[in-house]
Amino acid sequence: MASINAQILAIDAGGTMTDTFIINDKGEFVVGKAQSTPHDESVGLLQSAADALTYWGTTVEESFPNLLAGVYSGTAMLNRLVSRKGRRVGLIVNKGMEDFHRMGRAIQSYLGYSYSDRLHLNTHRYDPPLVPRERTRGITERVDVFGNVVIPLYEHEVEPAVLDLLDQDVEAIVISFLHSYKYPAHERRVRDMAKEIMKKVGKEVPIFASVDYYPLRKESHRTNTTIIEAYAADPSRHTLEVMNRRIQEKGATFDLRVMASHGGTISYQANELARTLVSGPIGGVVGAKYLGEFLNIKNIACSDIGGTSFDIALITQGDLSINSSPDMARLVLSLPLVAMDTVGAGAGSFVRIDPNFKSITLGPDSAGYRVGVCNPAGGIDTVTVSDCHVVLGLINPDNFLGGEVKLYPELAYEAVKKQVADPLGLSVEDAAYGVIDLLESQLRNYLESMILGKGYSPSQYVCFSYGGGGPLHTAGYTKGLGFEDVLVPAWAAGFSAFGCGAADFEYRYDKTLDLNVNDGASAEEKLMAGSGLQQSWEELMEKVAHEFERNKFSSDKVDFRLFFRMQYQGQLNDLEIESPVNRVETVDDWNQLVASFEETYSRVYAKAARSPELGYTITGAIVRGMVEVAKPKIPEEPLYGEKPPKNASLGRRKVYWKGAWTEADIWEMEALKAGNRIEGFAIIESPATTFVVPPGFETYLDQHRIFHLKEIVK
Repeated sequence: MASINAQILAIDAGGTMTDTFIINDKGEFVVGKAQSTPHDESVGLLQSAADALTYWGTTVEESFPNLLAGVYSGTAMLNRLVSRKGRRVGLIVNKGMEDFHRMGRAIQSYLGYSYSDRLHLNTHRYDPPLVPRERTRGITERVDVFGNVVIPLYEHEVEPAVLDLLDQDVEAIVISFLHSYKYPAHERRVRDMAKEIMKKVGKEVPIFASVDYYPLRKESHRTNTTIIEAYAADPSRHTLEVMNRRIQEKGATFDLRVMASHGGTISYQANELARTLVSGPIGGVVGAKYLGEFLNIKNIACSDIGGTSFDIALITQGDLSINSSPDMARLVLSLPLVAMDTVGAGAGSFVRIDPNFKSITLGPDSAGYRVGVCNPAGGIDTVTVSDCHVVLGLINPDNFLGGEVKLYPELAYEAVKKQVADPLGLSVEDAAYGVIDLLESQLRNYLESMILGKGYSPSQYVCFSYGGGGPLHTAGYTKGLGFEDVLVPAWAAGFSAFGCGAADFEYRYDKTLDLNVNDGASAEEKLMAGSGLQQSWEELMEKVAHEFERNKFSSDKVDFRLFFRMQYQGQLNDLEIESPVNRVETVDDWNQLVASFEETYSRVYAKAARSPELGYTITGAIVRGMVEVAKPKIPEEPLYGEKPPKNASLGRRKVYWKGAWTEADIWEMEALKAGNRIEGFAIIESPATTFVVPPGFETYLDQHRIFHLKEIVK
């Protein structure tokens, strides 16, 4: 088997596990899993890759020289931001605006809160700013909202400000002026002057002017994002460089790519690295879109349970929704982010009893890769959801990660008894079952409310369940919602890594515009607006082409896709639309842009809501550039029959379920054949995950190794 020609390495370094997805020249793949190693992610990566390659009977040393590409997604940068362990950054803003970063936006005082906590002002709080007031300096200048210079730049104030920040031992300097996206000259002049001043004094630190990274409206969003670029993203290059070096030491010849927030992959050397801040969950959504296209499923509810969180997203009519002003780590940002909702509830979430109300609370903090009390090597003393799984018999303690991590049910039992069962006056089993029931009820509510809140019904969607903890809870959180179908891929545990392998090599650049065209405007006015959009597209295409050139792809190899954001004048929300024309040169070209907007608006809202009498505003230009990369091939197996082969059976195991001990059939996932049908109560085990089929459910394994879970109506 050593002749297997591995070509693509996809990595998802989560808070608990590091998954690798390795694809060969036929599009076939294997999935590996290892515990994450936050101190040095390359260790977990190589261990996980080695685990995957055992399925092909080969090794890292034999296979890595054949690899053509590697894609990484992970949480290192986000962890650096959340734990506030980034660079010491200085900030230069308009004089008189020195406090705006510290004040933040009001929404930042309750981001991540539950609905009840959002209602009460006394629960709201602001996190300390990434750049404190004492490292913020103001320089006199003012540009108005139209891009006109109202007050010229006071250049004599630049040197004292820069020297003052250098005296405070800053490790990077960020420059962010009001409305600089309309008039970038002042920021760039301060940037160039600062470089000259630092050379003169012999003390150089990197400089980040917001217009060089995120030339977008919304001052707080743009400033936060540029600060993150300096504070957490740029330092994370070192983590990626280490991984890149370790992979190359094993014989690989490529440079690592990273999953980006917009759903494509970019080089770890990319200019805007902050867009890789949240990459793992994005991979799962991209993987769901890729698999949905193969299966011709247009409406997908994505649900991903890992050790730390429950991530949900919708794919509607085959399209991902992009949020251009998302929030992350309690900060509002200017990044194009695949729209997702994340809840701090996963298989490793801590379980506690509220002393005032004697009720169970789950998370939001988690044991992560340390699993729970059942894993003494993890050093955890607080009960987790995984401990409850072990107490109930849902997880095989001898087959966690294929037996590499030994779990001890007796430790979990004692911890659940002392911390959960006794305070509630319940048996240990009932307390553990109550925790799982509560978790699944919460997840079901989150999933249903997300779909209903967007004006759809679960019956219009197929639910994809994945992540290491997804198959454990799929039946529980989809029960009664009425999805068209519920799909659990056999490779669910490595699905985010699969998504990384399925992602395009793509760069995306955005620019804010304000191009207004009234209803009944003249041909000249339409052409002027079209010219402004075309000019911005050309500017962004140059930036995209430059990024690909750094990765040795000439611009003629790049597929450029042009997008614009448009709204009716005076409305608050715009829509992102792919341009129906390659250039805007005529009135007819402009009319085609408007027609595309009208068609999209009718689909998103309603045909009767169209308001052309208001006129139109183009609020942004977007360019996406892509190059072809190898992608995974979806498995295709002959149908075997409904009855599973005898060698797939692992016997029966006692499981506590709904107030009583019962016996469940245990099956080995890898030994099941396409066409097999299994009725609950059954537990399907794999080294990387456990799929629970409760009483009242059945599952069918199709020819693509995807389990279809259905409630049995009798």
